[in-house]
Amino acid sequence: MKCNKTENQTINEKEEVLDEQEATSCDEGSCANMAEEEQPKADTVSEENEAPAVEEIDWRDKYIRLQAEFDNFRKRTLREKMALVESGGSDAWKAVLPVLDDMERAIAASEKSEDIAALREGEKLIYNKFIDIMRQKGVVEIEALDKDFDADLQEAVARFDAGKEKSGKVIDVVQRGYKMGEQVLRYAKVVVGE
Repeated sequence: MKCNKTENQTINEKEEVLDEQEATSCDEGSCANMAEEEQPKADTVSEENEAPAVEEIDWRDKYIRLQAEFDNFRKRTLREKMALVESGGSDAWKAVLPVLDDMERAIAASEKSEDIAALREGEKLIYNKFIDIMRQKGVVEIEALDKDFDADLQEAVARFDAGKEKSGKVIDVVQRGYKMGEQVLRYAKVVVGE
């Protein structure tokens, strides 16, 4: 066993000496060959480094395009909303214009006519026409009289002693309230019983 250890040490020493000699006695041709052998390894490494760079550029390009598309979408929806609001308002006013025409005719007729009953009838027709237009547009009156007070739909302007049976109920409507769908346009102003 001792022989084997010394032989192994001798072999290792010889290999180290040979490695040192090859490193120091490198002539130009053999060193160039060694450099060429190492070069392809560097090329493969650089190709691997280029692939992530290309992917990173692709991701940046996709990100920029996505951001531009979202910005265009946001601007387009904003324009559509503005157009919808403008057209919605114009539709409501177009519906009200015939009522305005009727009111102008009623005023002109009241100046010439002495028949009070006919004038009142004309006013009622105009009022009913206006209420029909409001219903077509989805605006309805908030029913409040003799109902329980609801702070979500009504505004109490006064309290009045009305007895136990009317306590907490609306006993008078000072100003009517209106809502469109679930949205309150104007709260009903009411007197609440105590």
